[in-house]
Parts: sequence; structure tokens; C-alpha cells
Amino acid sequence: MSIRGSAGRSTLAHRIERLCAVEPDLRALRRAVLEAIRPTIGFDWYVWVLTDPLTSVGVDPIARVPGLDRLPALIGAKYTSGVNRWTTLADVAPLPGAPVGADPWLAVLAAHDVRDVLSVVLRDRYGYWAFLDLWRRGRPYVEEEIATVASLVPPLTEATRRGCASTFGPAPGADQATPLPGSPPPGPAVVLLDDELRVEGWTAGADAWLARLLPPRPGRSPIPAAAFNVAAQLRARELGIDGHEAMARVHLTRGGWIRLQASRVEPSGQITVTIEPATPADRIDLFSRAYGLTDREREVLEAVVGGADCRKVAERLFISPLTLQDHLKALFAKSGAHSRGDLVGRVLGVGGGAP
Repeated sequence: MSIRGSAGRSTLAHRIERLCAVEPDLRALRRAVLEAIRPTIGFDWYVWVLTDPLTSVGVDPIARVPGLDRLPALIGAKYTSGVNRWTTLADVAPLPGAPVGADPWLAVLAAHDVRDVLSVVLRDRYGYWAFLDLWRRGRPYVEEEIATVASLVPPLTEATRRGCASTFGPAPGADQATPLPGSPPPGPAVVLLDDELRVEGWTAGADAWLARLLPPRPGRSPIPAAAFNVAAQLRARELGIDGHEAMARVHLTRGGWIRLQASRVEPSGQITVTIEPATPADRIDLFSRAYGLTDREREVLEAVVGGADCRKVAERLFISPLTLQDHLKALFAKSGAHSRGDLVGRVLGVGGGAP
């Protein structure tokens, strides 16, 4: 399949840039991009996963691959493989010409006669935003195709980070602040899994959280895909494959974020995944990364969200009141907030606040 040189790459790049500019919904954007590149970059199957920008753990997948009925095994194989792991890529890479050996992910690919996988990471200085795998059963990817996909990485990365920022819109008003149907009960929920990521049980509130993350079909139990991801990351840490924390912050609706954290239960050795609302520190971190704040802007934000007045913020950061106002103006400009109260409301997902 020919891309017809740099002119073909330029045409496709302009189309993707337009999609990135007009489609705010990241699920719709990913599907539109896949449809746009398929005629040029032939692939049979795909996995495109949004990630927590701090830990790189997957939070929101779209996928069409064989074997989804064995989702825990697929996720476990991906995370515990050292082959083209998204945390090690510069941008784009095909499969290396290495034997399958004992690598779990290569074994999965071989079982489905996959000849090559073009792996892509979307990351910038603010964090990891997504990874994409394009599976191909036919011929391997060629340099022209690899270069074409690499040219799409910058606009896709920017659009994905911008999509994360859009979740911190104006805080909901009183008419929007009521719990949604099926809202989980207060307090953390827990999912228990074994080393093969098979679910061994969960607490009463877990199914409500999981149904909010990935709504099941009527009459079906929710699929704990987010729990599989953090549990698989715990296994990767234990095997020395990747050192990132086994934690992920996942966006819900109406500005809501939750935190999933995996750890071991002793003495049984089960993996426990705790699900609970994201903390203010989590939300500040995500907001700062999504809006591309400088270190000083983040310090100002932390102080403002913490409730300090302007004088105390300036004293704490050893800056003048005028410099503080400049930083606040920059925060308002980047986030679209119109006041300190609006800024705090967007960060914390609540209404009210000082003007």
C-alpha cells in the first residue's frame, strides 16, 4: 500500500489536524482517526488506550482485537511484556525481529498470526496520555508507513492532553450536583483478583463504580477493565518490567475523577484494587498536567486551592503581590476560569468559592 511520498503524508496529517481541532470527545476522536488512517496505514486490529499521565497506566480503552473474551489475559500479557512497551518508546516502533521466546505478549500475537504491530505512545513533558497498537497479519510495516504515523503523534498528543483539560470545565451548579442514578455508596470499594487477573470477589460498592466506568449491557455484570489495568501494572512492577506506581486516576462524567490503586493482600497474596474518589492532590496534579502549568503556576494553584489568601500565597512563595497576580492571570488564561472561586471550583469539581 503506497502513501505516495511526502505529499500523501501531508494530506493525511492535515486531515488528522482538522479532526483534532474540532472533535473534543476523545472516544469519538480516536474512532475518527482510526477510520481516517486505515486506507493509508493498513491494519487488521487495534488497541488505543488513554493513560494516567503520571503513572502511564491505562484508563480508557477502545479496542477491536481477537480474544477480547480473555481480556484479563490480554491485559496481563501487554503489561508484563518488555517488547515495545509504551513507557520505553520515543514515539513509534514496529515489532523487533526477535524470537517469541517466553514473552507473553509476543505469544498472544503469534497465536493470532499477527505479523507486525505498530506501537505508538502519545506523551510530552507533562506526562503519558495514551498508547496505540495497530495489529497487522499481512506484511510488516515499512519505513514510509512508520514515518507517516510518527508525523501524526504531535497533534494527537496535544489533542489528547486538551481533551483531559476539558474535563475540568466550570463546576456543576446545584441542579447538576445531585447524584447520578446508580451512584456508588460513600467510602472506598475493593475488587479482589488473582495473579491471572481473574476476579475473585468485590465489595458491594465496586459494581456501581465499575458500571460507571464501563457501562455494561442490560442484564450483564460490569467488566472491571480499569481494575485489570492497575493490577497488571502491579505485576509489571513486581517483575521489574516497569517502575511506575500501580495507580490510575479515571475520569467519570460531570467533572468527576476516581482513583484506583492495586496492592497485595497478605497472607493470601491476592491483588486488591481499591476504588475511591480522587483526592484534591490528584485533581491538582491532573489539572496542572492537562493545562501545561509551569512549576511556579502549580505552586500558586496548590496554595489557592488550599485556601490561602493572596498575601499569604505571596509570602509563602517569596514573590511580590504583583508577580502573584501575573501568575493568577496566566492560570485564568490557560484554564478559562474567571475568578479564584471559579478556578478552585474547576480544580475540585465543586461550586462556590471566594471571588
